[in-house]
This record gives sequence, C-alpha cells and structure tokens, in this order.
Amino acid sequence: MFELLAEMFSYTFMARAILVGLLVSLCSALLGVSLVLKRYSMIGDGLAHVGFGALALATAMHAAPLLVSVPVVVLAAFLLLRVNEQSKLKGDAAIALISTSSMAIGVLVISMTTGMNADVHNYLFGSILAMSRGDVYLSMALSFAVLLLFALFYNKIFAVTFDETFARASGIRAGAYNMLIALLTALVIVLGMRMMGALLITSLIIFPALTSMRLCKKFKSVIFCSACVSTLCLLCGLILSYVYGTPAGASVVAANILAFAIFCILGSLKARITA
Repeated sequence: MFELLAEMFSYTFMARAILVGLLVSLCSALLGVSLVLKRYSMIGDGLAHVGFGALALATAMHAAPLLVSVPVVVLAAFLLLRVNEQSKLKGDAAIALISTSSMAIGVLVISMTTGMNADVHNYLFGSILAMSRGDVYLSMALSFAVLLLFALFYNKIFAVTFDETFARASGIRAGAYNMLIALLTALVIVLGMRMMGALLITSLIIFPALTSMRLCKKFKSVIFCSACVSTLCLLCGLILSYVYGTPAGASVVAANILAFAIFCILGSLKARITA
C-alpha cells in the first residue's frame, strides 16, 4: 500500500489530485451534514450545473476557470436562497429552474466557441488532469478558508441547522448564517467540480453525511465520522482510478456507495442488538 501511494505521489497530476481532493472532501463532508439536515441536499446539484455554465463561459473568454466560476456560483447560491425565502417559486422548483438554465447556457457557449469536444466530458464528469498548479494553490487557499469559517461559526451553524426558529428567537441572525452555509457550499462545489465533474460533485457532499447517519446520532459524531468516511473514500477512489484506469470521479462515488452499503448493514445489526 505504501509503495503504491509513493508511486502515485511521484506523478505531479496525482499528487495534485490527492492533495486538493482530500481538502475538498473534508470541506464537503462538514457542510454536507448541515445541508442534509436542512433538506438543502439538491442545492449542491443546482450549483454544480451553474458551475458548468461558468466553466464554459471561462473557456470562451480564455480566462482562469476558478476565477470566473467562483463568483458566479456564489451569486447563484445567494440567489437560490433569496428566491426560496421571498418568492412564490419554492425549493426544488427554483433549483431546477436555475440549474437547467445554466446547463443549457453552458452547452450553447461551448458549442459556439470550442465545439462539443472533450472539454464537455471533463466538465461533466471531471478530470484529475484538469488542475493546473494555479488551480491547486487557489483550491488550497479556499479550502482552508472554508474550514476556518466553519470552525469559527460552528455553534451558530449548529443552531441554525437544527432549529432555525429557535435560533432567530435567541437573537442569532439565521439569514446571515444560511448565507454563510450557501457561500461555503458554493466554494466547495466549484473546487470539487474540476475533479468530480458537474454531474458527480453532489455525491461528495451528500454520501458521507447519509453514510455517517446510519450509525451516528449526535451532530459532532456525525460530522467526525462523515469527515473520516469522505477522505477515506476519496483516497480509495483515486487508488482505484490509478490502478484500473477508471474515471476518478466515478471511482470516488463507487467507494462512497460501498461505504454507504456497509454502514447500512452495520446500522441494521446495531439496531437488532440494542432492540
């Protein structure tokens, strides 16, 4: 195992993928718990589609992908929350409207500029070869920012996640912290899309949280378990991709599916033992 890891790290693109992937998987696992409990699970899918459109626009402009997609996806996250709170267009309908529109715009932009080539496949399903050195540095900086903000406002995020009405009554600005969760989610979506792709990045957010909830019941234990599951599945997925030549994003998702199945079995056994 150690020899295999050493061999993988000897390749620059694999070292970049592992480094960025571990940071993004950790960030996504922490946020995923709040998103699942607040029933915002599909917001990640919607923002990923927006990210696809933003990446297509960056390609057409010959601009740095992350520098274009980060502000666009952040604005989309704020727009989704505002529409959900103040408009007659609620929840899943707002996400579907924005995500499908962004996907269509992205496909049109790519088809009229570079043509429907391998770039579309990379954007939809991810590619570990797509990350440049600049992307790695920016991804690391944003990942550390996400982890720092989550740690600083952990108690407020906890309160807003479990009982937003009580949080408002306690004087907590629930709207501001919902915006913070949306901001952090948008950053994680953009960072993970380069490797996982627009169609698979949501799994990196949702699967670890759902998996951990099969066994753990307390918020802190779910977050800790989710972080461990997410990083382990990311590493296993990249190893699978390296050894068998499978797509990195799909391999990571397959590892998460296996972990979910194992935790479901363990959860059932635990329930029978304690019954």
